[in-house]
Order: sequence, then structure tokens, then C-alpha cells
Amino acid sequence: MSTKWNLDPTHSEITFKVRHMMISNVKGNFNNFTATVETEDDTFKNATVKATLQTDSVDTNNADRDTHLKSAEFFNAEAHPEITFESDSLNSGITGHLTINGVTKPVQLDVDFGGINVDPWGQTKAGFSFEGKISRKDFGLNWNAALETGGVMVSDEVKIAGELQFVKA
Repeated sequence: MSTKWNLDPTHSEITFKVRHMMISNVKGNFNNFTATVETEDDTFKNATVKATLQTDSVDTNNADRDTHLKSAEFFNAEAHPEITFESDSLNSGITGHLTINGVTKPVQLDVDFGGINVDPWGQTKAGFSFEGKISRKDFGLNWNAALETGGVMVSDEVKIAGELQFVKA
């Protein structure tokens, strides 16, 4: 019999970093997302993970940049309101299929299982950290601008990371 775990959103975050002007990183996050895990036991080996991020919840702490990211030049939030992930396997890492901007690609992420504990209200919780890299161009996020000094405004490589806590259903 499988056990379902639901995301605890108040103790979870999904972030990204991308190189800007080839000299520094810009960080952002998604404020609204959900995720579930189904597993056969408390080791979480071969668990099934599904996650959905609301594209229009992208937040880089800059309203103009956020508006640009939601536009058709990047996430196209109006046509593609969700970013989704569905796992193939969860062992020492997680592999699965990520869909951004209507394009689905396989991804592999490093995962650290933080363990299981019971909170003061009797809820059983499990924690995970993940990180990895994707190519934004793989998902049709091609906008860029050349710099006079050489190079480009936004790098292709995007680092993604998360801290996720789940509650046993």
C-alpha cells in the first residue's frame, strides 16, 4: 500500500539563479507551487513525485523583470500558466520530465533526503533538498541581448534548487 505525502508550502521553496551580463547571478523563486509524493515506505526509494508551479508567481524582487519573465519572450505565462515536473525515479537523485513553456525535457537533479520527524502537533513530515542545472534554451526560452564587450545579457544555464517539506497524508 502506498503512502501519499503533500507539500507543506510554508516550509518549502523553489529557487533559480541565472548569470546576468556574465558578471553576477540573479536569483528568483516561484511563490505558488504544489507537490505530492507517493511512496511504498519511509525510505522514499522509487517514490513518485509530481509538482506544479504557477508560472505567473515568478518573483525576482523586480516588477519589471518579473513582467518580462511572464511575457512570451520567456515563460509565456498566459499560454502556459504552469510548469510541471513528474518523476521517473527517485533514488540517490531524481530523474523525470520537466515541462516549461509547453516543452517537455528529461532532467536529472541531485536530492538530499533530510529525514522524517513528527512536529509538535503530531504531523509526520519529511524533508528534501534538491539542486540541478537546466538549459533554458532547451525549453524555448531564447530571448537574449548581445553585450558591447562581448558575451550575452542572460546565460543559457539556469541553476535550480529547492527545499521541500512534505506532510504524511
